[in-house]
Amino acid sequence: MSYTIPADDRKYDVSGLGNALVDALVRIEDDQLLTTMGLNRGHMHPVDHDAWETAAGSLKHLGIELHSGGSCANTIAALGLMGTTSIYCGQVGADSLGELYTKKMLDSCGQHALHTTPHSATGKCLSIISGVDAERTMLTDLGAAVQMPSLGAFTDVIASSRILHLTGYLLLGDPMKSRALEAMAAAKAAGVPVSLDAADPFVVDAVGDAMRDAIYASDIVFLNAEEATALCGTSPEAALEQLAEKIDTVVVKLGSRGSLVSHMGKRYTAGVHRVDAIDTTGAGDAYAAGFLYGLLNGWDPGDSADLGSRVAAATVSQIGAVVRDRSHLAAAIAASRAQ
Repeated sequence: MSYTIPADDRKYDVSGLGNALVDALVRIEDDQLLTTMGLNRGHMHPVDHDAWETAAGSLKHLGIELHSGGSCANTIAALGLMGTTSIYCGQVGADSLGELYTKKMLDSCGQHALHTTPHSATGKCLSIISGVDAERTMLTDLGAAVQMPSLGAFTDVIASSRILHLTGYLLLGDPMKSRALEAMAAAKAAGVPVSLDAADPFVVDAVGDAMRDAIYASDIVFLNAEEATALCGTSPEAALEQLAEKIDTVVVKLGSRGSLVSHMGKRYTAGVHRVDAIDTTGAGDAYAAGFLYGLLNGWDPGDSADLGSRVAAATVSQIGAVVRDRSHLAAAIAASRAQ
Protein backbone atom coordinates (compact mmCIF):
# COMPACT_ATOMS: atom_id res chain seq x y z
CA MET A 1 0.00 0.00 0.00
CA SER A 2 1.31 3.45 -0.90
CA TYR A 3 2.17 5.68 2.02
CA THR A 4 0.75 9.15 2.64
CA ILE A 5 2.66 11.88 4.43
CA PRO A 6 0.37 13.17 7.20
CA ALA A 7 -0.88 16.74 7.00
CA ASP A 8 1.25 19.57 8.35
CA ASP A 9 -0.90 19.97 11.47
CA ARG A 10 1.25 17.37 13.26
CA LYS A 11 3.64 18.71 15.89
CA TYR A 12 6.82 17.64 14.06
CA ASP A 13 7.70 17.42 10.39
CA VAL A 14 10.49 14.87 10.85
CA SER A 15 11.64 12.96 13.91
CA GLY A 16 15.00 11.21 13.72
CA LEU A 17 16.69 8.46 15.72
CA GLY A 18 20.41 7.86 15.42
CA ASN A 19 23.82 7.43 17.00
CA ALA A 20 24.76 10.81 18.49
CA LEU A 21 28.43 11.46 17.72
CA VAL A 22 30.34 14.70 18.06
CA ASP A 23 32.18 15.44 14.82
CA ALA A 24 35.69 16.71 15.49
CA LEU A 25 37.04 18.02 12.18
CA VAL A 26 40.65 18.90 11.45
CA ARG A 27 42.30 19.63 8.09
CA ILE A 28 45.89 18.56 7.38
CA GLU A 29 48.10 19.63 4.49
CA ASP A 30 50.71 16.87 4.87
CA ASP A 31 49.32 13.33 4.73
CA GLN A 32 52.59 12.02 6.17
CA LEU A 33 51.07 12.89 9.53
CA LEU A 34 48.69 9.95 9.11
CA THR A 35 51.61 7.56 8.76
CA THR A 36 53.23 9.06 11.84
CA MET A 37 50.01 8.40 13.77
CA GLY A 38 49.83 4.81 12.45
CA LEU A 39 46.58 5.41 10.55
CA ASN A 40 45.42 3.98 7.22
CA ARG A 41 44.45 6.86 4.97
CA GLY A 42 40.77 6.95 4.08
CA HIS A 43 39.78 4.32 6.68
CA MET A 44 37.64 4.45 9.81
CA HIS A 45 39.50 3.32 12.94
CA PRO A 46 37.42 2.24 15.97
CA VAL A 47 39.12 3.36 19.20
CA ASP A 48 38.30 3.72 22.87
CA HIS A 49 37.85 7.00 24.72
CA ASP A 50 41.46 7.29 25.91
CA ALA A 51 42.96 6.59 22.48
CA TRP A 52 40.59 9.11 20.91
CA GLU A 53 41.59 11.79 23.40
CA THR A 54 45.28 11.12 22.74
CA ALA A 55 44.85 11.42 18.96
CA ALA A 56 42.74 14.57 19.24
CA GLY A 57 45.29 16.09 21.62
CA SER A 58 48.10 15.52 19.12
CA LEU A 59 46.15 17.47 16.46
CA LYS A 60 44.79 20.22 18.65
CA HIS A 61 47.41 22.70 17.44
CA LEU A 62 45.93 22.49 13.92
CA GLY A 63 42.56 23.73 15.09
CA ILE A 64 39.74 21.21 15.61
CA GLU A 65 36.15 22.20 14.84
CA LEU A 66 33.42 20.52 16.93
CA HIS A 67 29.91 19.92 15.63
CA SER A 68 26.93 17.68 16.31
CA GLY A 69 27.24 14.64 14.09
CA GLY A 70 26.11 11.17 13.23
CA SER A 71 24.37 10.53 9.91
CA CYS A 72 20.78 10.92 11.10
CA ALA A 73 21.56 13.97 13.23
CA ASN A 74 23.16 15.68 10.21
CA THR A 75 19.96 15.20 8.21
CA ILE A 76 17.72 16.39 11.04
CA ALA A 77 19.92 19.43 11.74
CA ALA A 78 19.84 20.42 8.08
CA LEU A 79 16.06 20.03 8.00
CA GLY A 80 15.77 22.25 11.07
CA LEU A 81 17.98 24.89 9.51
CA MET A 82 15.85 24.75 6.35
CA GLY A 83 12.83 25.81 8.37
CA THR A 84 11.07 22.53 9.15
CA THR A 85 9.93 21.54 12.62
CA SER A 86 12.22 18.59 13.21
CA ILE A 87 13.58 16.82 16.26
CA TYR A 88 16.35 14.32 16.99
CA CYS A 89 16.73 11.51 19.51
CA GLY A 90 20.07 9.99 20.41
CA GLN A 91 22.14 9.47 23.55
CA VAL A 92 25.08 11.52 24.82
CA GLY A 93 27.19 11.40 27.96
CA ALA A 94 26.93 13.77 30.93
CA ASP A 95 30.08 15.64 29.89
CA SER A 96 31.24 18.75 28.07
CA LEU A 97 30.92 17.15 24.63
CA GLY A 98 27.39 16.08 25.49
CA GLU A 99 26.57 19.67 26.42
CA LEU A 100 28.08 20.91 23.16
CA TYR A 101 26.09 18.35 21.18
CA THR A 102 22.84 19.39 22.84
CA LYS A 103 23.53 23.07 22.14
CA LYS A 104 24.28 22.38 18.48
CA MET A 105 21.00 20.51 18.01
CA LEU A 106 19.12 23.30 19.77
CA ASP A 107 20.77 25.85 17.49
CA SER A 108 19.66 23.86 14.45
CA CYS A 109 16.18 22.72 15.45
CA GLY A 110 15.17 24.78 18.47
CA GLN A 111 14.46 21.55 20.38
CA HIS A 112 15.77 18.03 20.95
CA ALA A 113 14.82 14.65 22.35
CA LEU A 114 18.31 13.61 23.45
CA HIS A 115 18.92 11.17 26.28
CA THR A 116 21.85 11.79 28.65
CA THR A 117 23.68 9.07 30.58
CA PRO A 118 26.28 9.42 33.35
CA HIS A 119 27.61 5.94 32.63
CA SER A 120 29.55 6.55 29.42
CA ALA A 121 31.34 9.35 27.57
CA THR A 122 29.73 11.06 24.60
CA GLY A 123 30.46 9.30 21.31
CA LYS A 124 32.75 11.12 18.93
CA CYS A 125 34.38 10.88 15.53
CA LEU A 126 37.68 12.57 14.73
CA SER A 127 37.72 13.28 10.98
CA ILE A 128 41.17 14.09 9.63
CA ILE A 129 40.61 15.77 6.27
CA SER A 130 43.34 15.71 3.65
CA GLY A 131 44.13 19.06 2.08
CA VAL A 132 45.06 17.21 -1.13
CA ASP A 133 41.67 15.72 -2.06
CA ALA A 134 39.29 16.09 0.95
CA GLU A 135 39.66 12.38 1.79
CA ARG A 136 38.67 11.58 5.37
CA THR A 137 40.54 9.36 7.82
CA MET A 138 38.47 8.77 10.93
CA LEU A 139 38.89 7.65 14.53
CA THR A 140 35.59 6.80 16.19
CA ASP A 141 34.67 6.16 19.81
CA LEU A 142 30.98 5.24 19.87
CA GLY A 143 30.66 5.63 23.64
CA ALA A 144 27.18 6.49 24.89
CA ALA A 145 25.76 6.71 21.37
CA VAL A 146 25.15 2.98 21.06
CA GLN A 147 23.93 2.27 24.59
CA MET A 148 20.39 3.69 24.71
CA PRO A 149 18.32 1.39 26.99
CA SER A 150 14.87 2.54 25.80
CA LEU A 151 13.10 5.05 23.58
CA GLY A 152 11.08 6.42 26.48
CA ALA A 153 8.83 9.31 25.49
CA PHE A 154 10.29 9.41 21.98
CA THR A 155 7.59 6.98 20.85
CA ASP A 156 5.06 9.77 21.47
CA VAL A 157 7.22 12.14 19.43
CA ILE A 158 7.24 9.66 16.54
CA ALA A 159 3.45 9.39 16.66
CA SER A 160 3.24 13.19 16.37
CA SER A 161 5.50 13.35 13.30
CA ARG A 162 4.96 13.40 9.56
CA ILE A 163 8.07 11.30 8.78
CA LEU A 164 10.43 9.15 10.89
CA HIS A 165 14.03 9.13 9.60
CA LEU A 166 16.61 6.47 10.53
CA THR A 167 19.98 5.28 9.23
CA GLY A 168 21.46 1.83 8.76
CA TYR A 169 24.15 2.38 11.39
CA LEU A 170 21.51 1.58 14.02
CA LEU A 171 21.32 -1.99 12.72
CA LEU A 172 24.93 -2.88 13.56
CA GLY A 173 23.97 -4.36 16.93
CA ASP A 174 21.88 -4.14 20.07
CA PRO A 175 20.63 -2.23 21.89
CA MET A 176 20.33 0.29 19.02
CA LYS A 177 19.01 -2.28 16.55
CA SER A 178 16.13 -2.96 18.94
CA ARG A 179 15.54 0.77 19.39
CA ALA A 180 15.35 1.17 15.60
CA LEU A 181 12.83 -1.63 15.22
CA GLU A 182 10.74 -0.20 18.08
CA ALA A 183 10.78 3.21 16.44
CA MET A 184 9.69 1.75 13.10
CA ALA A 185 6.86 -0.14 14.79
CA ALA A 186 5.71 3.03 16.57
CA ALA A 187 5.74 4.90 13.26
CA LYS A 188 3.74 2.23 11.46
CA ALA A 189 1.17 2.15 14.27
CA ALA A 190 0.68 5.92 13.95
CA GLY A 191 0.58 6.02 10.14
CA VAL A 192 3.95 7.76 9.94
CA PRO A 193 6.08 6.94 6.86
CA VAL A 194 9.55 5.55 7.61
CA SER A 195 12.59 6.98 5.83
CA LEU A 196 15.78 4.90 5.96
CA ASP A 197 19.25 5.82 4.72
CA ALA A 198 21.39 2.71 4.22
CA ALA A 199 24.35 4.81 5.43
CA ASP A 200 27.41 2.83 4.31
CA PRO A 201 28.30 -0.17 2.10
CA PHE A 202 30.09 -1.60 5.13
CA VAL A 203 26.81 -1.65 7.05
CA VAL A 204 24.99 -3.38 4.18
CA ASP A 205 27.67 -6.08 4.08
CA ALA A 206 27.86 -6.40 7.87
CA VAL A 207 24.18 -6.86 8.70
CA GLY A 208 22.90 -8.50 5.51
CA ASP A 209 19.35 -9.74 6.00
CA ALA A 210 18.67 -7.26 8.81
CA MET A 211 19.31 -4.42 6.36
CA ARG A 212 17.09 -5.98 3.72
CA ASP A 213 14.28 -6.48 6.22
CA ALA A 214 14.53 -2.87 7.40
CA ILE A 215 14.65 -1.51 3.85
CA TYR A 216 11.61 -3.48 2.74
CA ALA A 217 9.74 -2.33 5.86
CA SER A 218 10.46 1.32 4.98
CA ASP A 219 8.58 3.72 2.73
CA ILE A 220 11.44 5.99 1.62
CA VAL A 221 14.92 4.54 1.09
CA PHE A 222 18.22 6.27 0.28
CA LEU A 223 21.25 4.38 -1.06
CA ASN A 224 24.41 5.34 -2.89
CA ALA A 225 25.67 3.31 -5.85
CA GLU A 226 27.93 1.08 -3.73
CA GLU A 227 25.18 0.36 -1.21
CA ALA A 228 22.67 -0.46 -3.93
CA THR A 229 25.10 -2.90 -5.55
CA ALA A 230 26.02 -4.48 -2.21
CA LEU A 231 22.35 -4.94 -1.34
CA CYS A 232 21.08 -6.29 -4.66
CA GLY A 233 24.19 -7.68 -6.34
CA THR A 234 23.41 -5.74 -9.51
CA SER A 235 24.15 -2.40 -11.11
CA PRO A 236 22.75 0.63 -9.25
CA GLU A 237 20.23 1.14 -12.05
CA ALA A 238 19.01 -2.45 -11.86
CA ALA A 239 18.91 -2.22 -8.07
CA LEU A 240 16.56 0.75 -8.33
CA GLU A 241 14.17 -1.27 -10.48
CA GLN A 242 14.35 -4.26 -8.14
CA LEU A 243 13.73 -2.22 -4.98
CA ALA A 244 10.98 -0.16 -6.59
CA GLU A 245 8.87 -3.30 -6.93
CA LYS A 246 8.36 -3.30 -3.15
CA ILE A 247 9.22 0.21 -1.92
CA ASP A 248 7.24 3.32 -2.83
CA THR A 249 10.15 5.79 -2.87
CA VAL A 250 13.71 4.71 -3.68
CA VAL A 251 16.62 7.10 -4.22
CA VAL A 252 19.94 5.89 -5.63
CA LYS A 253 22.74 8.47 -5.55
CA LEU A 254 25.32 8.07 -8.31
CA GLY A 255 27.96 10.58 -7.21
CA SER A 256 29.10 12.75 -10.10
CA ARG A 257 26.37 11.22 -12.31
CA GLY A 258 23.56 12.66 -10.19
CA SER A 259 20.74 10.57 -8.72
CA LEU A 260 17.87 8.31 -9.75
CA VAL A 261 14.47 8.28 -8.06
CA SER A 262 11.54 5.90 -8.25
CA HIS A 263 8.42 7.35 -6.63
CA MET A 264 5.04 5.65 -6.75
CA GLY A 265 5.98 3.83 -9.96
CA LYS A 266 7.39 6.86 -11.80
CA ARG A 267 11.07 7.53 -12.57
CA TYR A 268 12.95 10.80 -12.10
CA THR A 269 16.55 11.93 -12.47
CA ALA A 270 18.58 14.82 -11.07
CA GLY A 271 22.01 16.10 -11.96
CA VAL A 272 24.74 17.46 -9.70
CA HIS A 273 25.71 21.02 -8.86
CA ARG A 274 29.48 21.08 -9.14
CA VAL A 275 31.65 22.81 -6.54
CA ASP A 276 35.24 22.57 -5.36
CA ALA A 277 35.06 19.88 -2.66
CA ILE A 278 36.72 20.76 0.63
CA ASP A 279 35.17 18.12 2.92
CA THR A 280 32.89 15.32 1.75
CA THR A 281 31.59 14.65 5.27
CA GLY A 282 27.81 14.38 5.33
CA ALA A 283 27.08 14.81 1.61
CA GLY A 284 24.58 11.94 1.60
CA ASP A 285 22.96 13.17 4.80
CA ALA A 286 22.53 16.60 3.24
CA TYR A 287 20.98 15.09 0.12
CA ALA A 288 18.43 13.23 2.26
CA ALA A 289 17.52 16.47 4.03
CA GLY A 290 16.89 18.28 0.77
CA PHE A 291 14.86 15.42 -0.68
CA LEU A 292 12.72 15.04 2.44
CA TYR A 293 12.12 18.80 2.51
CA GLY A 294 10.68 18.55 -0.98
CA LEU A 295 8.44 15.59 -0.11
CA LEU A 296 7.13 17.37 2.99
CA ASN A 297 6.15 20.33 0.86
CA GLY A 298 4.46 18.33 -1.88
CA TRP A 299 7.14 18.91 -4.50
CA ASP A 300 7.67 16.87 -7.62
CA PRO A 301 10.24 14.15 -6.70
CA GLY A 302 12.57 15.40 -9.43
CA ASP A 303 12.64 18.85 -7.83
CA SER A 304 13.12 17.23 -4.42
CA ALA A 305 16.13 15.35 -5.81
CA ASP A 306 17.50 18.57 -7.28
CA LEU A 307 17.27 20.24 -3.87
CA GLY A 308 19.04 17.25 -2.36
CA SER A 309 21.86 17.78 -4.85
CA ARG A 310 22.05 21.50 -4.09
CA VAL A 311 22.26 20.98 -0.33
CA ALA A 312 24.85 18.22 -0.78
CA ALA A 313 26.95 20.52 -3.00
CA ALA A 314 26.82 23.28 -0.40
CA THR A 315 27.90 20.80 2.27
CA VAL A 316 31.00 19.49 0.49
CA SER A 317 32.15 23.04 -0.29
CA GLN A 318 32.77 23.71 3.43
CA ILE A 319 34.29 22.07 6.49
CA GLY A 320 31.56 20.23 8.41
CA ALA A 321 28.59 18.00 7.62
CA VAL A 322 25.82 20.59 8.05
CA VAL A 323 25.35 23.90 6.21
CA ARG A 324 24.49 26.32 8.99
CA ASP A 325 23.99 29.39 6.81
CA ARG A 326 20.19 29.60 6.69
CA SER A 327 20.28 32.15 3.86
CA HIS A 328 22.35 29.75 1.73
CA LEU A 329 19.82 26.98 2.34
CA ALA A 330 16.92 29.33 1.58
CA ALA A 331 18.57 30.21 -1.73
CA ALA A 332 18.91 26.52 -2.59
CA ILE A 333 15.23 25.96 -1.80
CA ALA A 334 14.21 28.90 -3.97
CA ALA A 335 16.38 27.72 -6.88
CA SER A 336 14.92 24.20 -6.87
CA ARG A 337 11.37 25.45 -6.46
CA ALA A 338 11.80 27.81 -9.43
CA GLN A 339 12.65 24.99 -11.86
